Amino acid sequence: MPVALAAAMAAAIALTGCGTPGAPLPPSLKLPDPVTDLSASRTGDQVALTWTMPKKNTDKLLIKGNIAVRICRKDGSGACTPVPGDLAIAPAAHGAFTETLPPTLAAATPRPLTYFVELRNSKGRSAGLSNGAAVLAGEAPSPVIGLSAQLRKDGVVLRWTAESTTEPSTVIRLHRKLLTPQGKGGSAGKPPAHPGVLAPEPEPVEQSLLVDDAAHPGRSPDRVLDKTIRFGEVYEYRAQRVARIEVAGQTLELPGPISDAIRVEAIDVFPPATPSGLAAVATAADSTAGPSIDLSWLPDTEPDLAGYAVYRREGASDWQRISPQQPVIGPAFHDPQVQAGHTYRYAVTAIDQLGHESPRSTETEETIPNP
Repeated sequence: MPVALAAAMAAAIALTGCGTPGAPLPPSLKLPDPVTDLSASRTGDQVALTWTMPKKNTDKLLIKGNIAVRICRKDGSGACTPVPGDLAIAPAAHGAFTETLPPTLAAATPRPLTYFVELRNSKGRSAGLSNGAAVLAGEAPSPVIGLSAQLRKDGVVLRWTAESTTEPSTVIRLHRKLLTPQGKGGSAGKPPAHPGVLAPEPEPVEQSLLVDDAAHPGRSPDRVLDKTIRFGEVYEYRAQRVARIEVAGQTLELPGPISDAIRVEAIDVFPPATPSGLAAVATAADSTAGPSIDLSWLPDTEPDLAGYAVYRREGASDWQRISPQQPVIGPAFHDPQVQAGHTYRYAVTAIDQLGHESPRSTETEETIPNP
């Protein structure tokens, strides 16, 4: 064997002994990680998108330089249509984009419209679309008109002009603002009227109330009662119609314009409910005590109740208050100022902490037996 050939074979054998080289590694694509926190909201005909840009690519390496961002949207189950206005955003930055809906998407019946964000490397390649963020396309509900309020003892009745035609899947949302929050002169910032009574928890400054048939079965379509107000406070109400559609377990909303505000000053001018169940029992005189009549009635459960007043008369004479000036605390009264052989008629009223007095109860009568 020639010397040169032998040397070549020996070198080959030596290489084989070191192991066979593996398959070549694929080239790095340097694809940005897809966005996973895309969110969308619609106000009027404007759709606002927000998301967080990734720091690294699919090779777990930090991205250098801005990343190309493309946005598309699906109307229902159709194809993802590109949205004009490509962006270039830095890694780890806060991404944001606002689109004015074209007329075709801002009209007709409300329906799902889903947005996606796609990030591309310098060669125009991507690792896929982001999570979908849905809003409702279509025409926004009509404005609420004729909003008015009526203060009652059990709350505020809010009314508005009913629609001549019912818009599908549309509810009313009321926005309530407390104009006298704690520390601003409202009752929530005042000490309790009676020692030992806990002060009420402060109210939230702003609240919303969704008025739909599920929450208010059998309600009138043009009114609702807000029972959660507190007397002594001042409130502001606004209203809007909201289209709501369930999509894959998620409720999508398309709000209409918000109405002008109305102001409600919740002044308590209402007396308590009239007591009921008044009964009288006479006790004849004995060797230790004179005759008397004991009264009882059903207790009033209103939270601002101060007590009761008891009235008496004989025959068709005028009613006379026989209880002390300070209201009677419990639903009972003992009247020892009676005479044997006389018949007395009684009635009871309820008095609240502001001094408002209810109408007199249904009267009852009792006769003191003769000895």
